Amino acid sequence: MSKHAFSYFRLLVIGVVVAALTGCAAVHTGVSKRKLDVQTKISTAVFVDPVERAKRTVYVDVRSGVQEFDRRALSKIVRTEFKTNDNGYRIVDNPKKAQYHMNIFVLKLEKASPTAAEQALKQGYRGDRRAGTAAGVALGASQTRSVAGGVGGGILGALGTTAANAFVQDVTYMLVADVQIKEKTRKGVYVRKDSQISTKISDAGSSTQRVSEVSKHKEYRTRIVTTANKVNLDIAEAQEPMFKKTAYAMSGFF
Repeated sequence: MSKHAFSYFRLLVIGVVVAALTGCAAVHTGVSKRKLDVQTKISTAVFVDPVERAKRTVYVDVRSGVQEFDRRALSKIVRTEFKTNDNGYRIVDNPKKAQYHMNIFVLKLEKASPTAAEQALKQGYRGDRRAGTAAGVALGASQTRSVAGGVGGGILGALGTTAANAFVQDVTYMLVADVQIKEKTRKGVYVRKDSQISTKISDAGSSTQRVSEVSKHKEYRTRIVTTANKVNLDIAEAQEPMFKKTAYAMSGFF
């Protein structure tokens, strides 16, 4: 075998090794993230006042500006969760007869900001394309001591990483819901609410409005964030488990 041919043979072997290493990272991700992991966090705990069983009624209104969000599906799951609520709260369709109003607005249901690289960095495994290219260049250049060898090794490393990542992707979906709960006050109790609204009226200035009103409802506000993580996860698989976790958190306020 000529010296030139032997150099290219070593380059090929190096490329295969780099591809194998990136493939191992992809395999690790595939194994460690093969099960769906759904987590729910609440920004602020809500404690409604306890009432007698006859008044444990809740009117639920679900809204969203997210096109992919299935409002009917979440509403149905919320109703199911309330049916199994040990405290005896039930959902009613007449807002005037409800002791509590729970308004839900879903702001986001989408893939989360890229966390795969951060997770892989902490774990020590990730077939990052840039890392694969750099490794290929370094190995190729050191073995062949030529520009051609370095470029060839980089290309093989990048191809190995890209191929592995094409089949194994660490995906996270996120559901963000703002929740407002209004509770009727006891007889003789009134709630004063003061609001300030600032509006820009021109480039020269703005207008401020101060509004005071008296209501017979106490108000609570909180945010629920639910995430679903799994390798090669799609929204069809993530949606129902995320809805169930979110609905469980909502029923837990009562």
